[in-house]
Amino acid sequence: MKAMVVREFGPPNVMRLEELPDPTPGPGEVVIRVHAVSVNRTLDTVVRAGKFKRRVTLPLVLGVDPAGVIVELGSGVSGRKVGDRVVTSMRVQSEAAADGPQLGSVHAWGGYAEYITARAEATTMVPDGVDLATAHVIARHAPTAFHLLRDRAKLAPGEWVLVMGAAGALGSAGVQVAKFLGARVIAAAGADQRAKLCLDLGADAGVNYRTQDLTAEAMRITQDKGVDVVFENIGDPELFPKAFAAIARNGRLVTTGGHGGGIVPLDVNQLYLKQITVIGATGHSHADIALSLQAAAEGRFKAIIACILPLSQAPLAHELVESRATLGKVVLDPTRPVS
Repeated sequence: MKAMVVREFGPPNVMRLEELPDPTPGPGEVVIRVHAVSVNRTLDTVVRAGKFKRRVTLPLVLGVDPAGVIVELGSGVSGRKVGDRVVTSMRVQSEAAADGPQLGSVHAWGGYAEYITARAEATTMVPDGVDLATAHVIARHAPTAFHLLRDRAKLAPGEWVLVMGAAGALGSAGVQVAKFLGARVIAAAGADQRAKLCLDLGADAGVNYRTQDLTAEAMRITQDKGVDVVFENIGDPELFPKAFAAIARNGRLVTTGGHGGGIVPLDVNQLYLKQITVIGATGHSHADIALSLQAAAEGRFKAIIACILPLSQAPLAHELVESRATLGKVVLDPTRPVS
């Protein structure tokens, strides 16, 4: 099979298309023909550049969120059959090292390849009517948004949520999950086009935080009450305090990202005077993957996809993601021939 292999850290062109042995499923495993895998900033471009915060073992194949079709079953597999369309996660859940090639404790040999093996129990069926590119984007981000907003922030129907970076992959999932949970949403993005896109996803209001005063707009929209929850995944030193200042008494801020730098000022006076809770979290439940995909099948969730490229164009895909110029997810399809 063909796979994009990283044998040294560096710019996008360190990834090389190589021929590797076809995978063989072990007990409880399935072999999946990959049809879609996304390019993520932290778990792909940062890892490839050698700037990830955890240990990375070379060589490796990137790609934490492949979707595809099962082509072979290992012994003892039940509940799955050849031809099933599934999504899976290649991340290792334990901090302990697993056998075989892996990215530290973060994910196993990944989906930038024509075929992968995965534990059958770690796969989720894709409902009819949802294409595999859409499925893997939704499965990658919507379950995390459910975990942060429903489980950690305890978001209640009718509450106001300020979603930062709302047109990004996780941000757009946050907008849709918040609406799914019955909340009212202010979508904050860095351009008018991005804010408008979030209105199309169901947001009640949009703010361009590059041209408008984020705090003032959030207070105006909520009639000076402030927002109950901030869904934050940027960590920008200028934007974070503006979002924080818009939080109402007993409000919560949940965060799972720091693409804007991650080191931010914090107004401790407001923290205790308003009794604000700040929560950092990652993760999701397997049940929420199925819930998110079913919502997509019902037309309640959408995936924003910028482009779909063949596997051989993975270096170009990384360049696009690192440029931050695209609107939506950049996806690789190993079944797609070079154009």
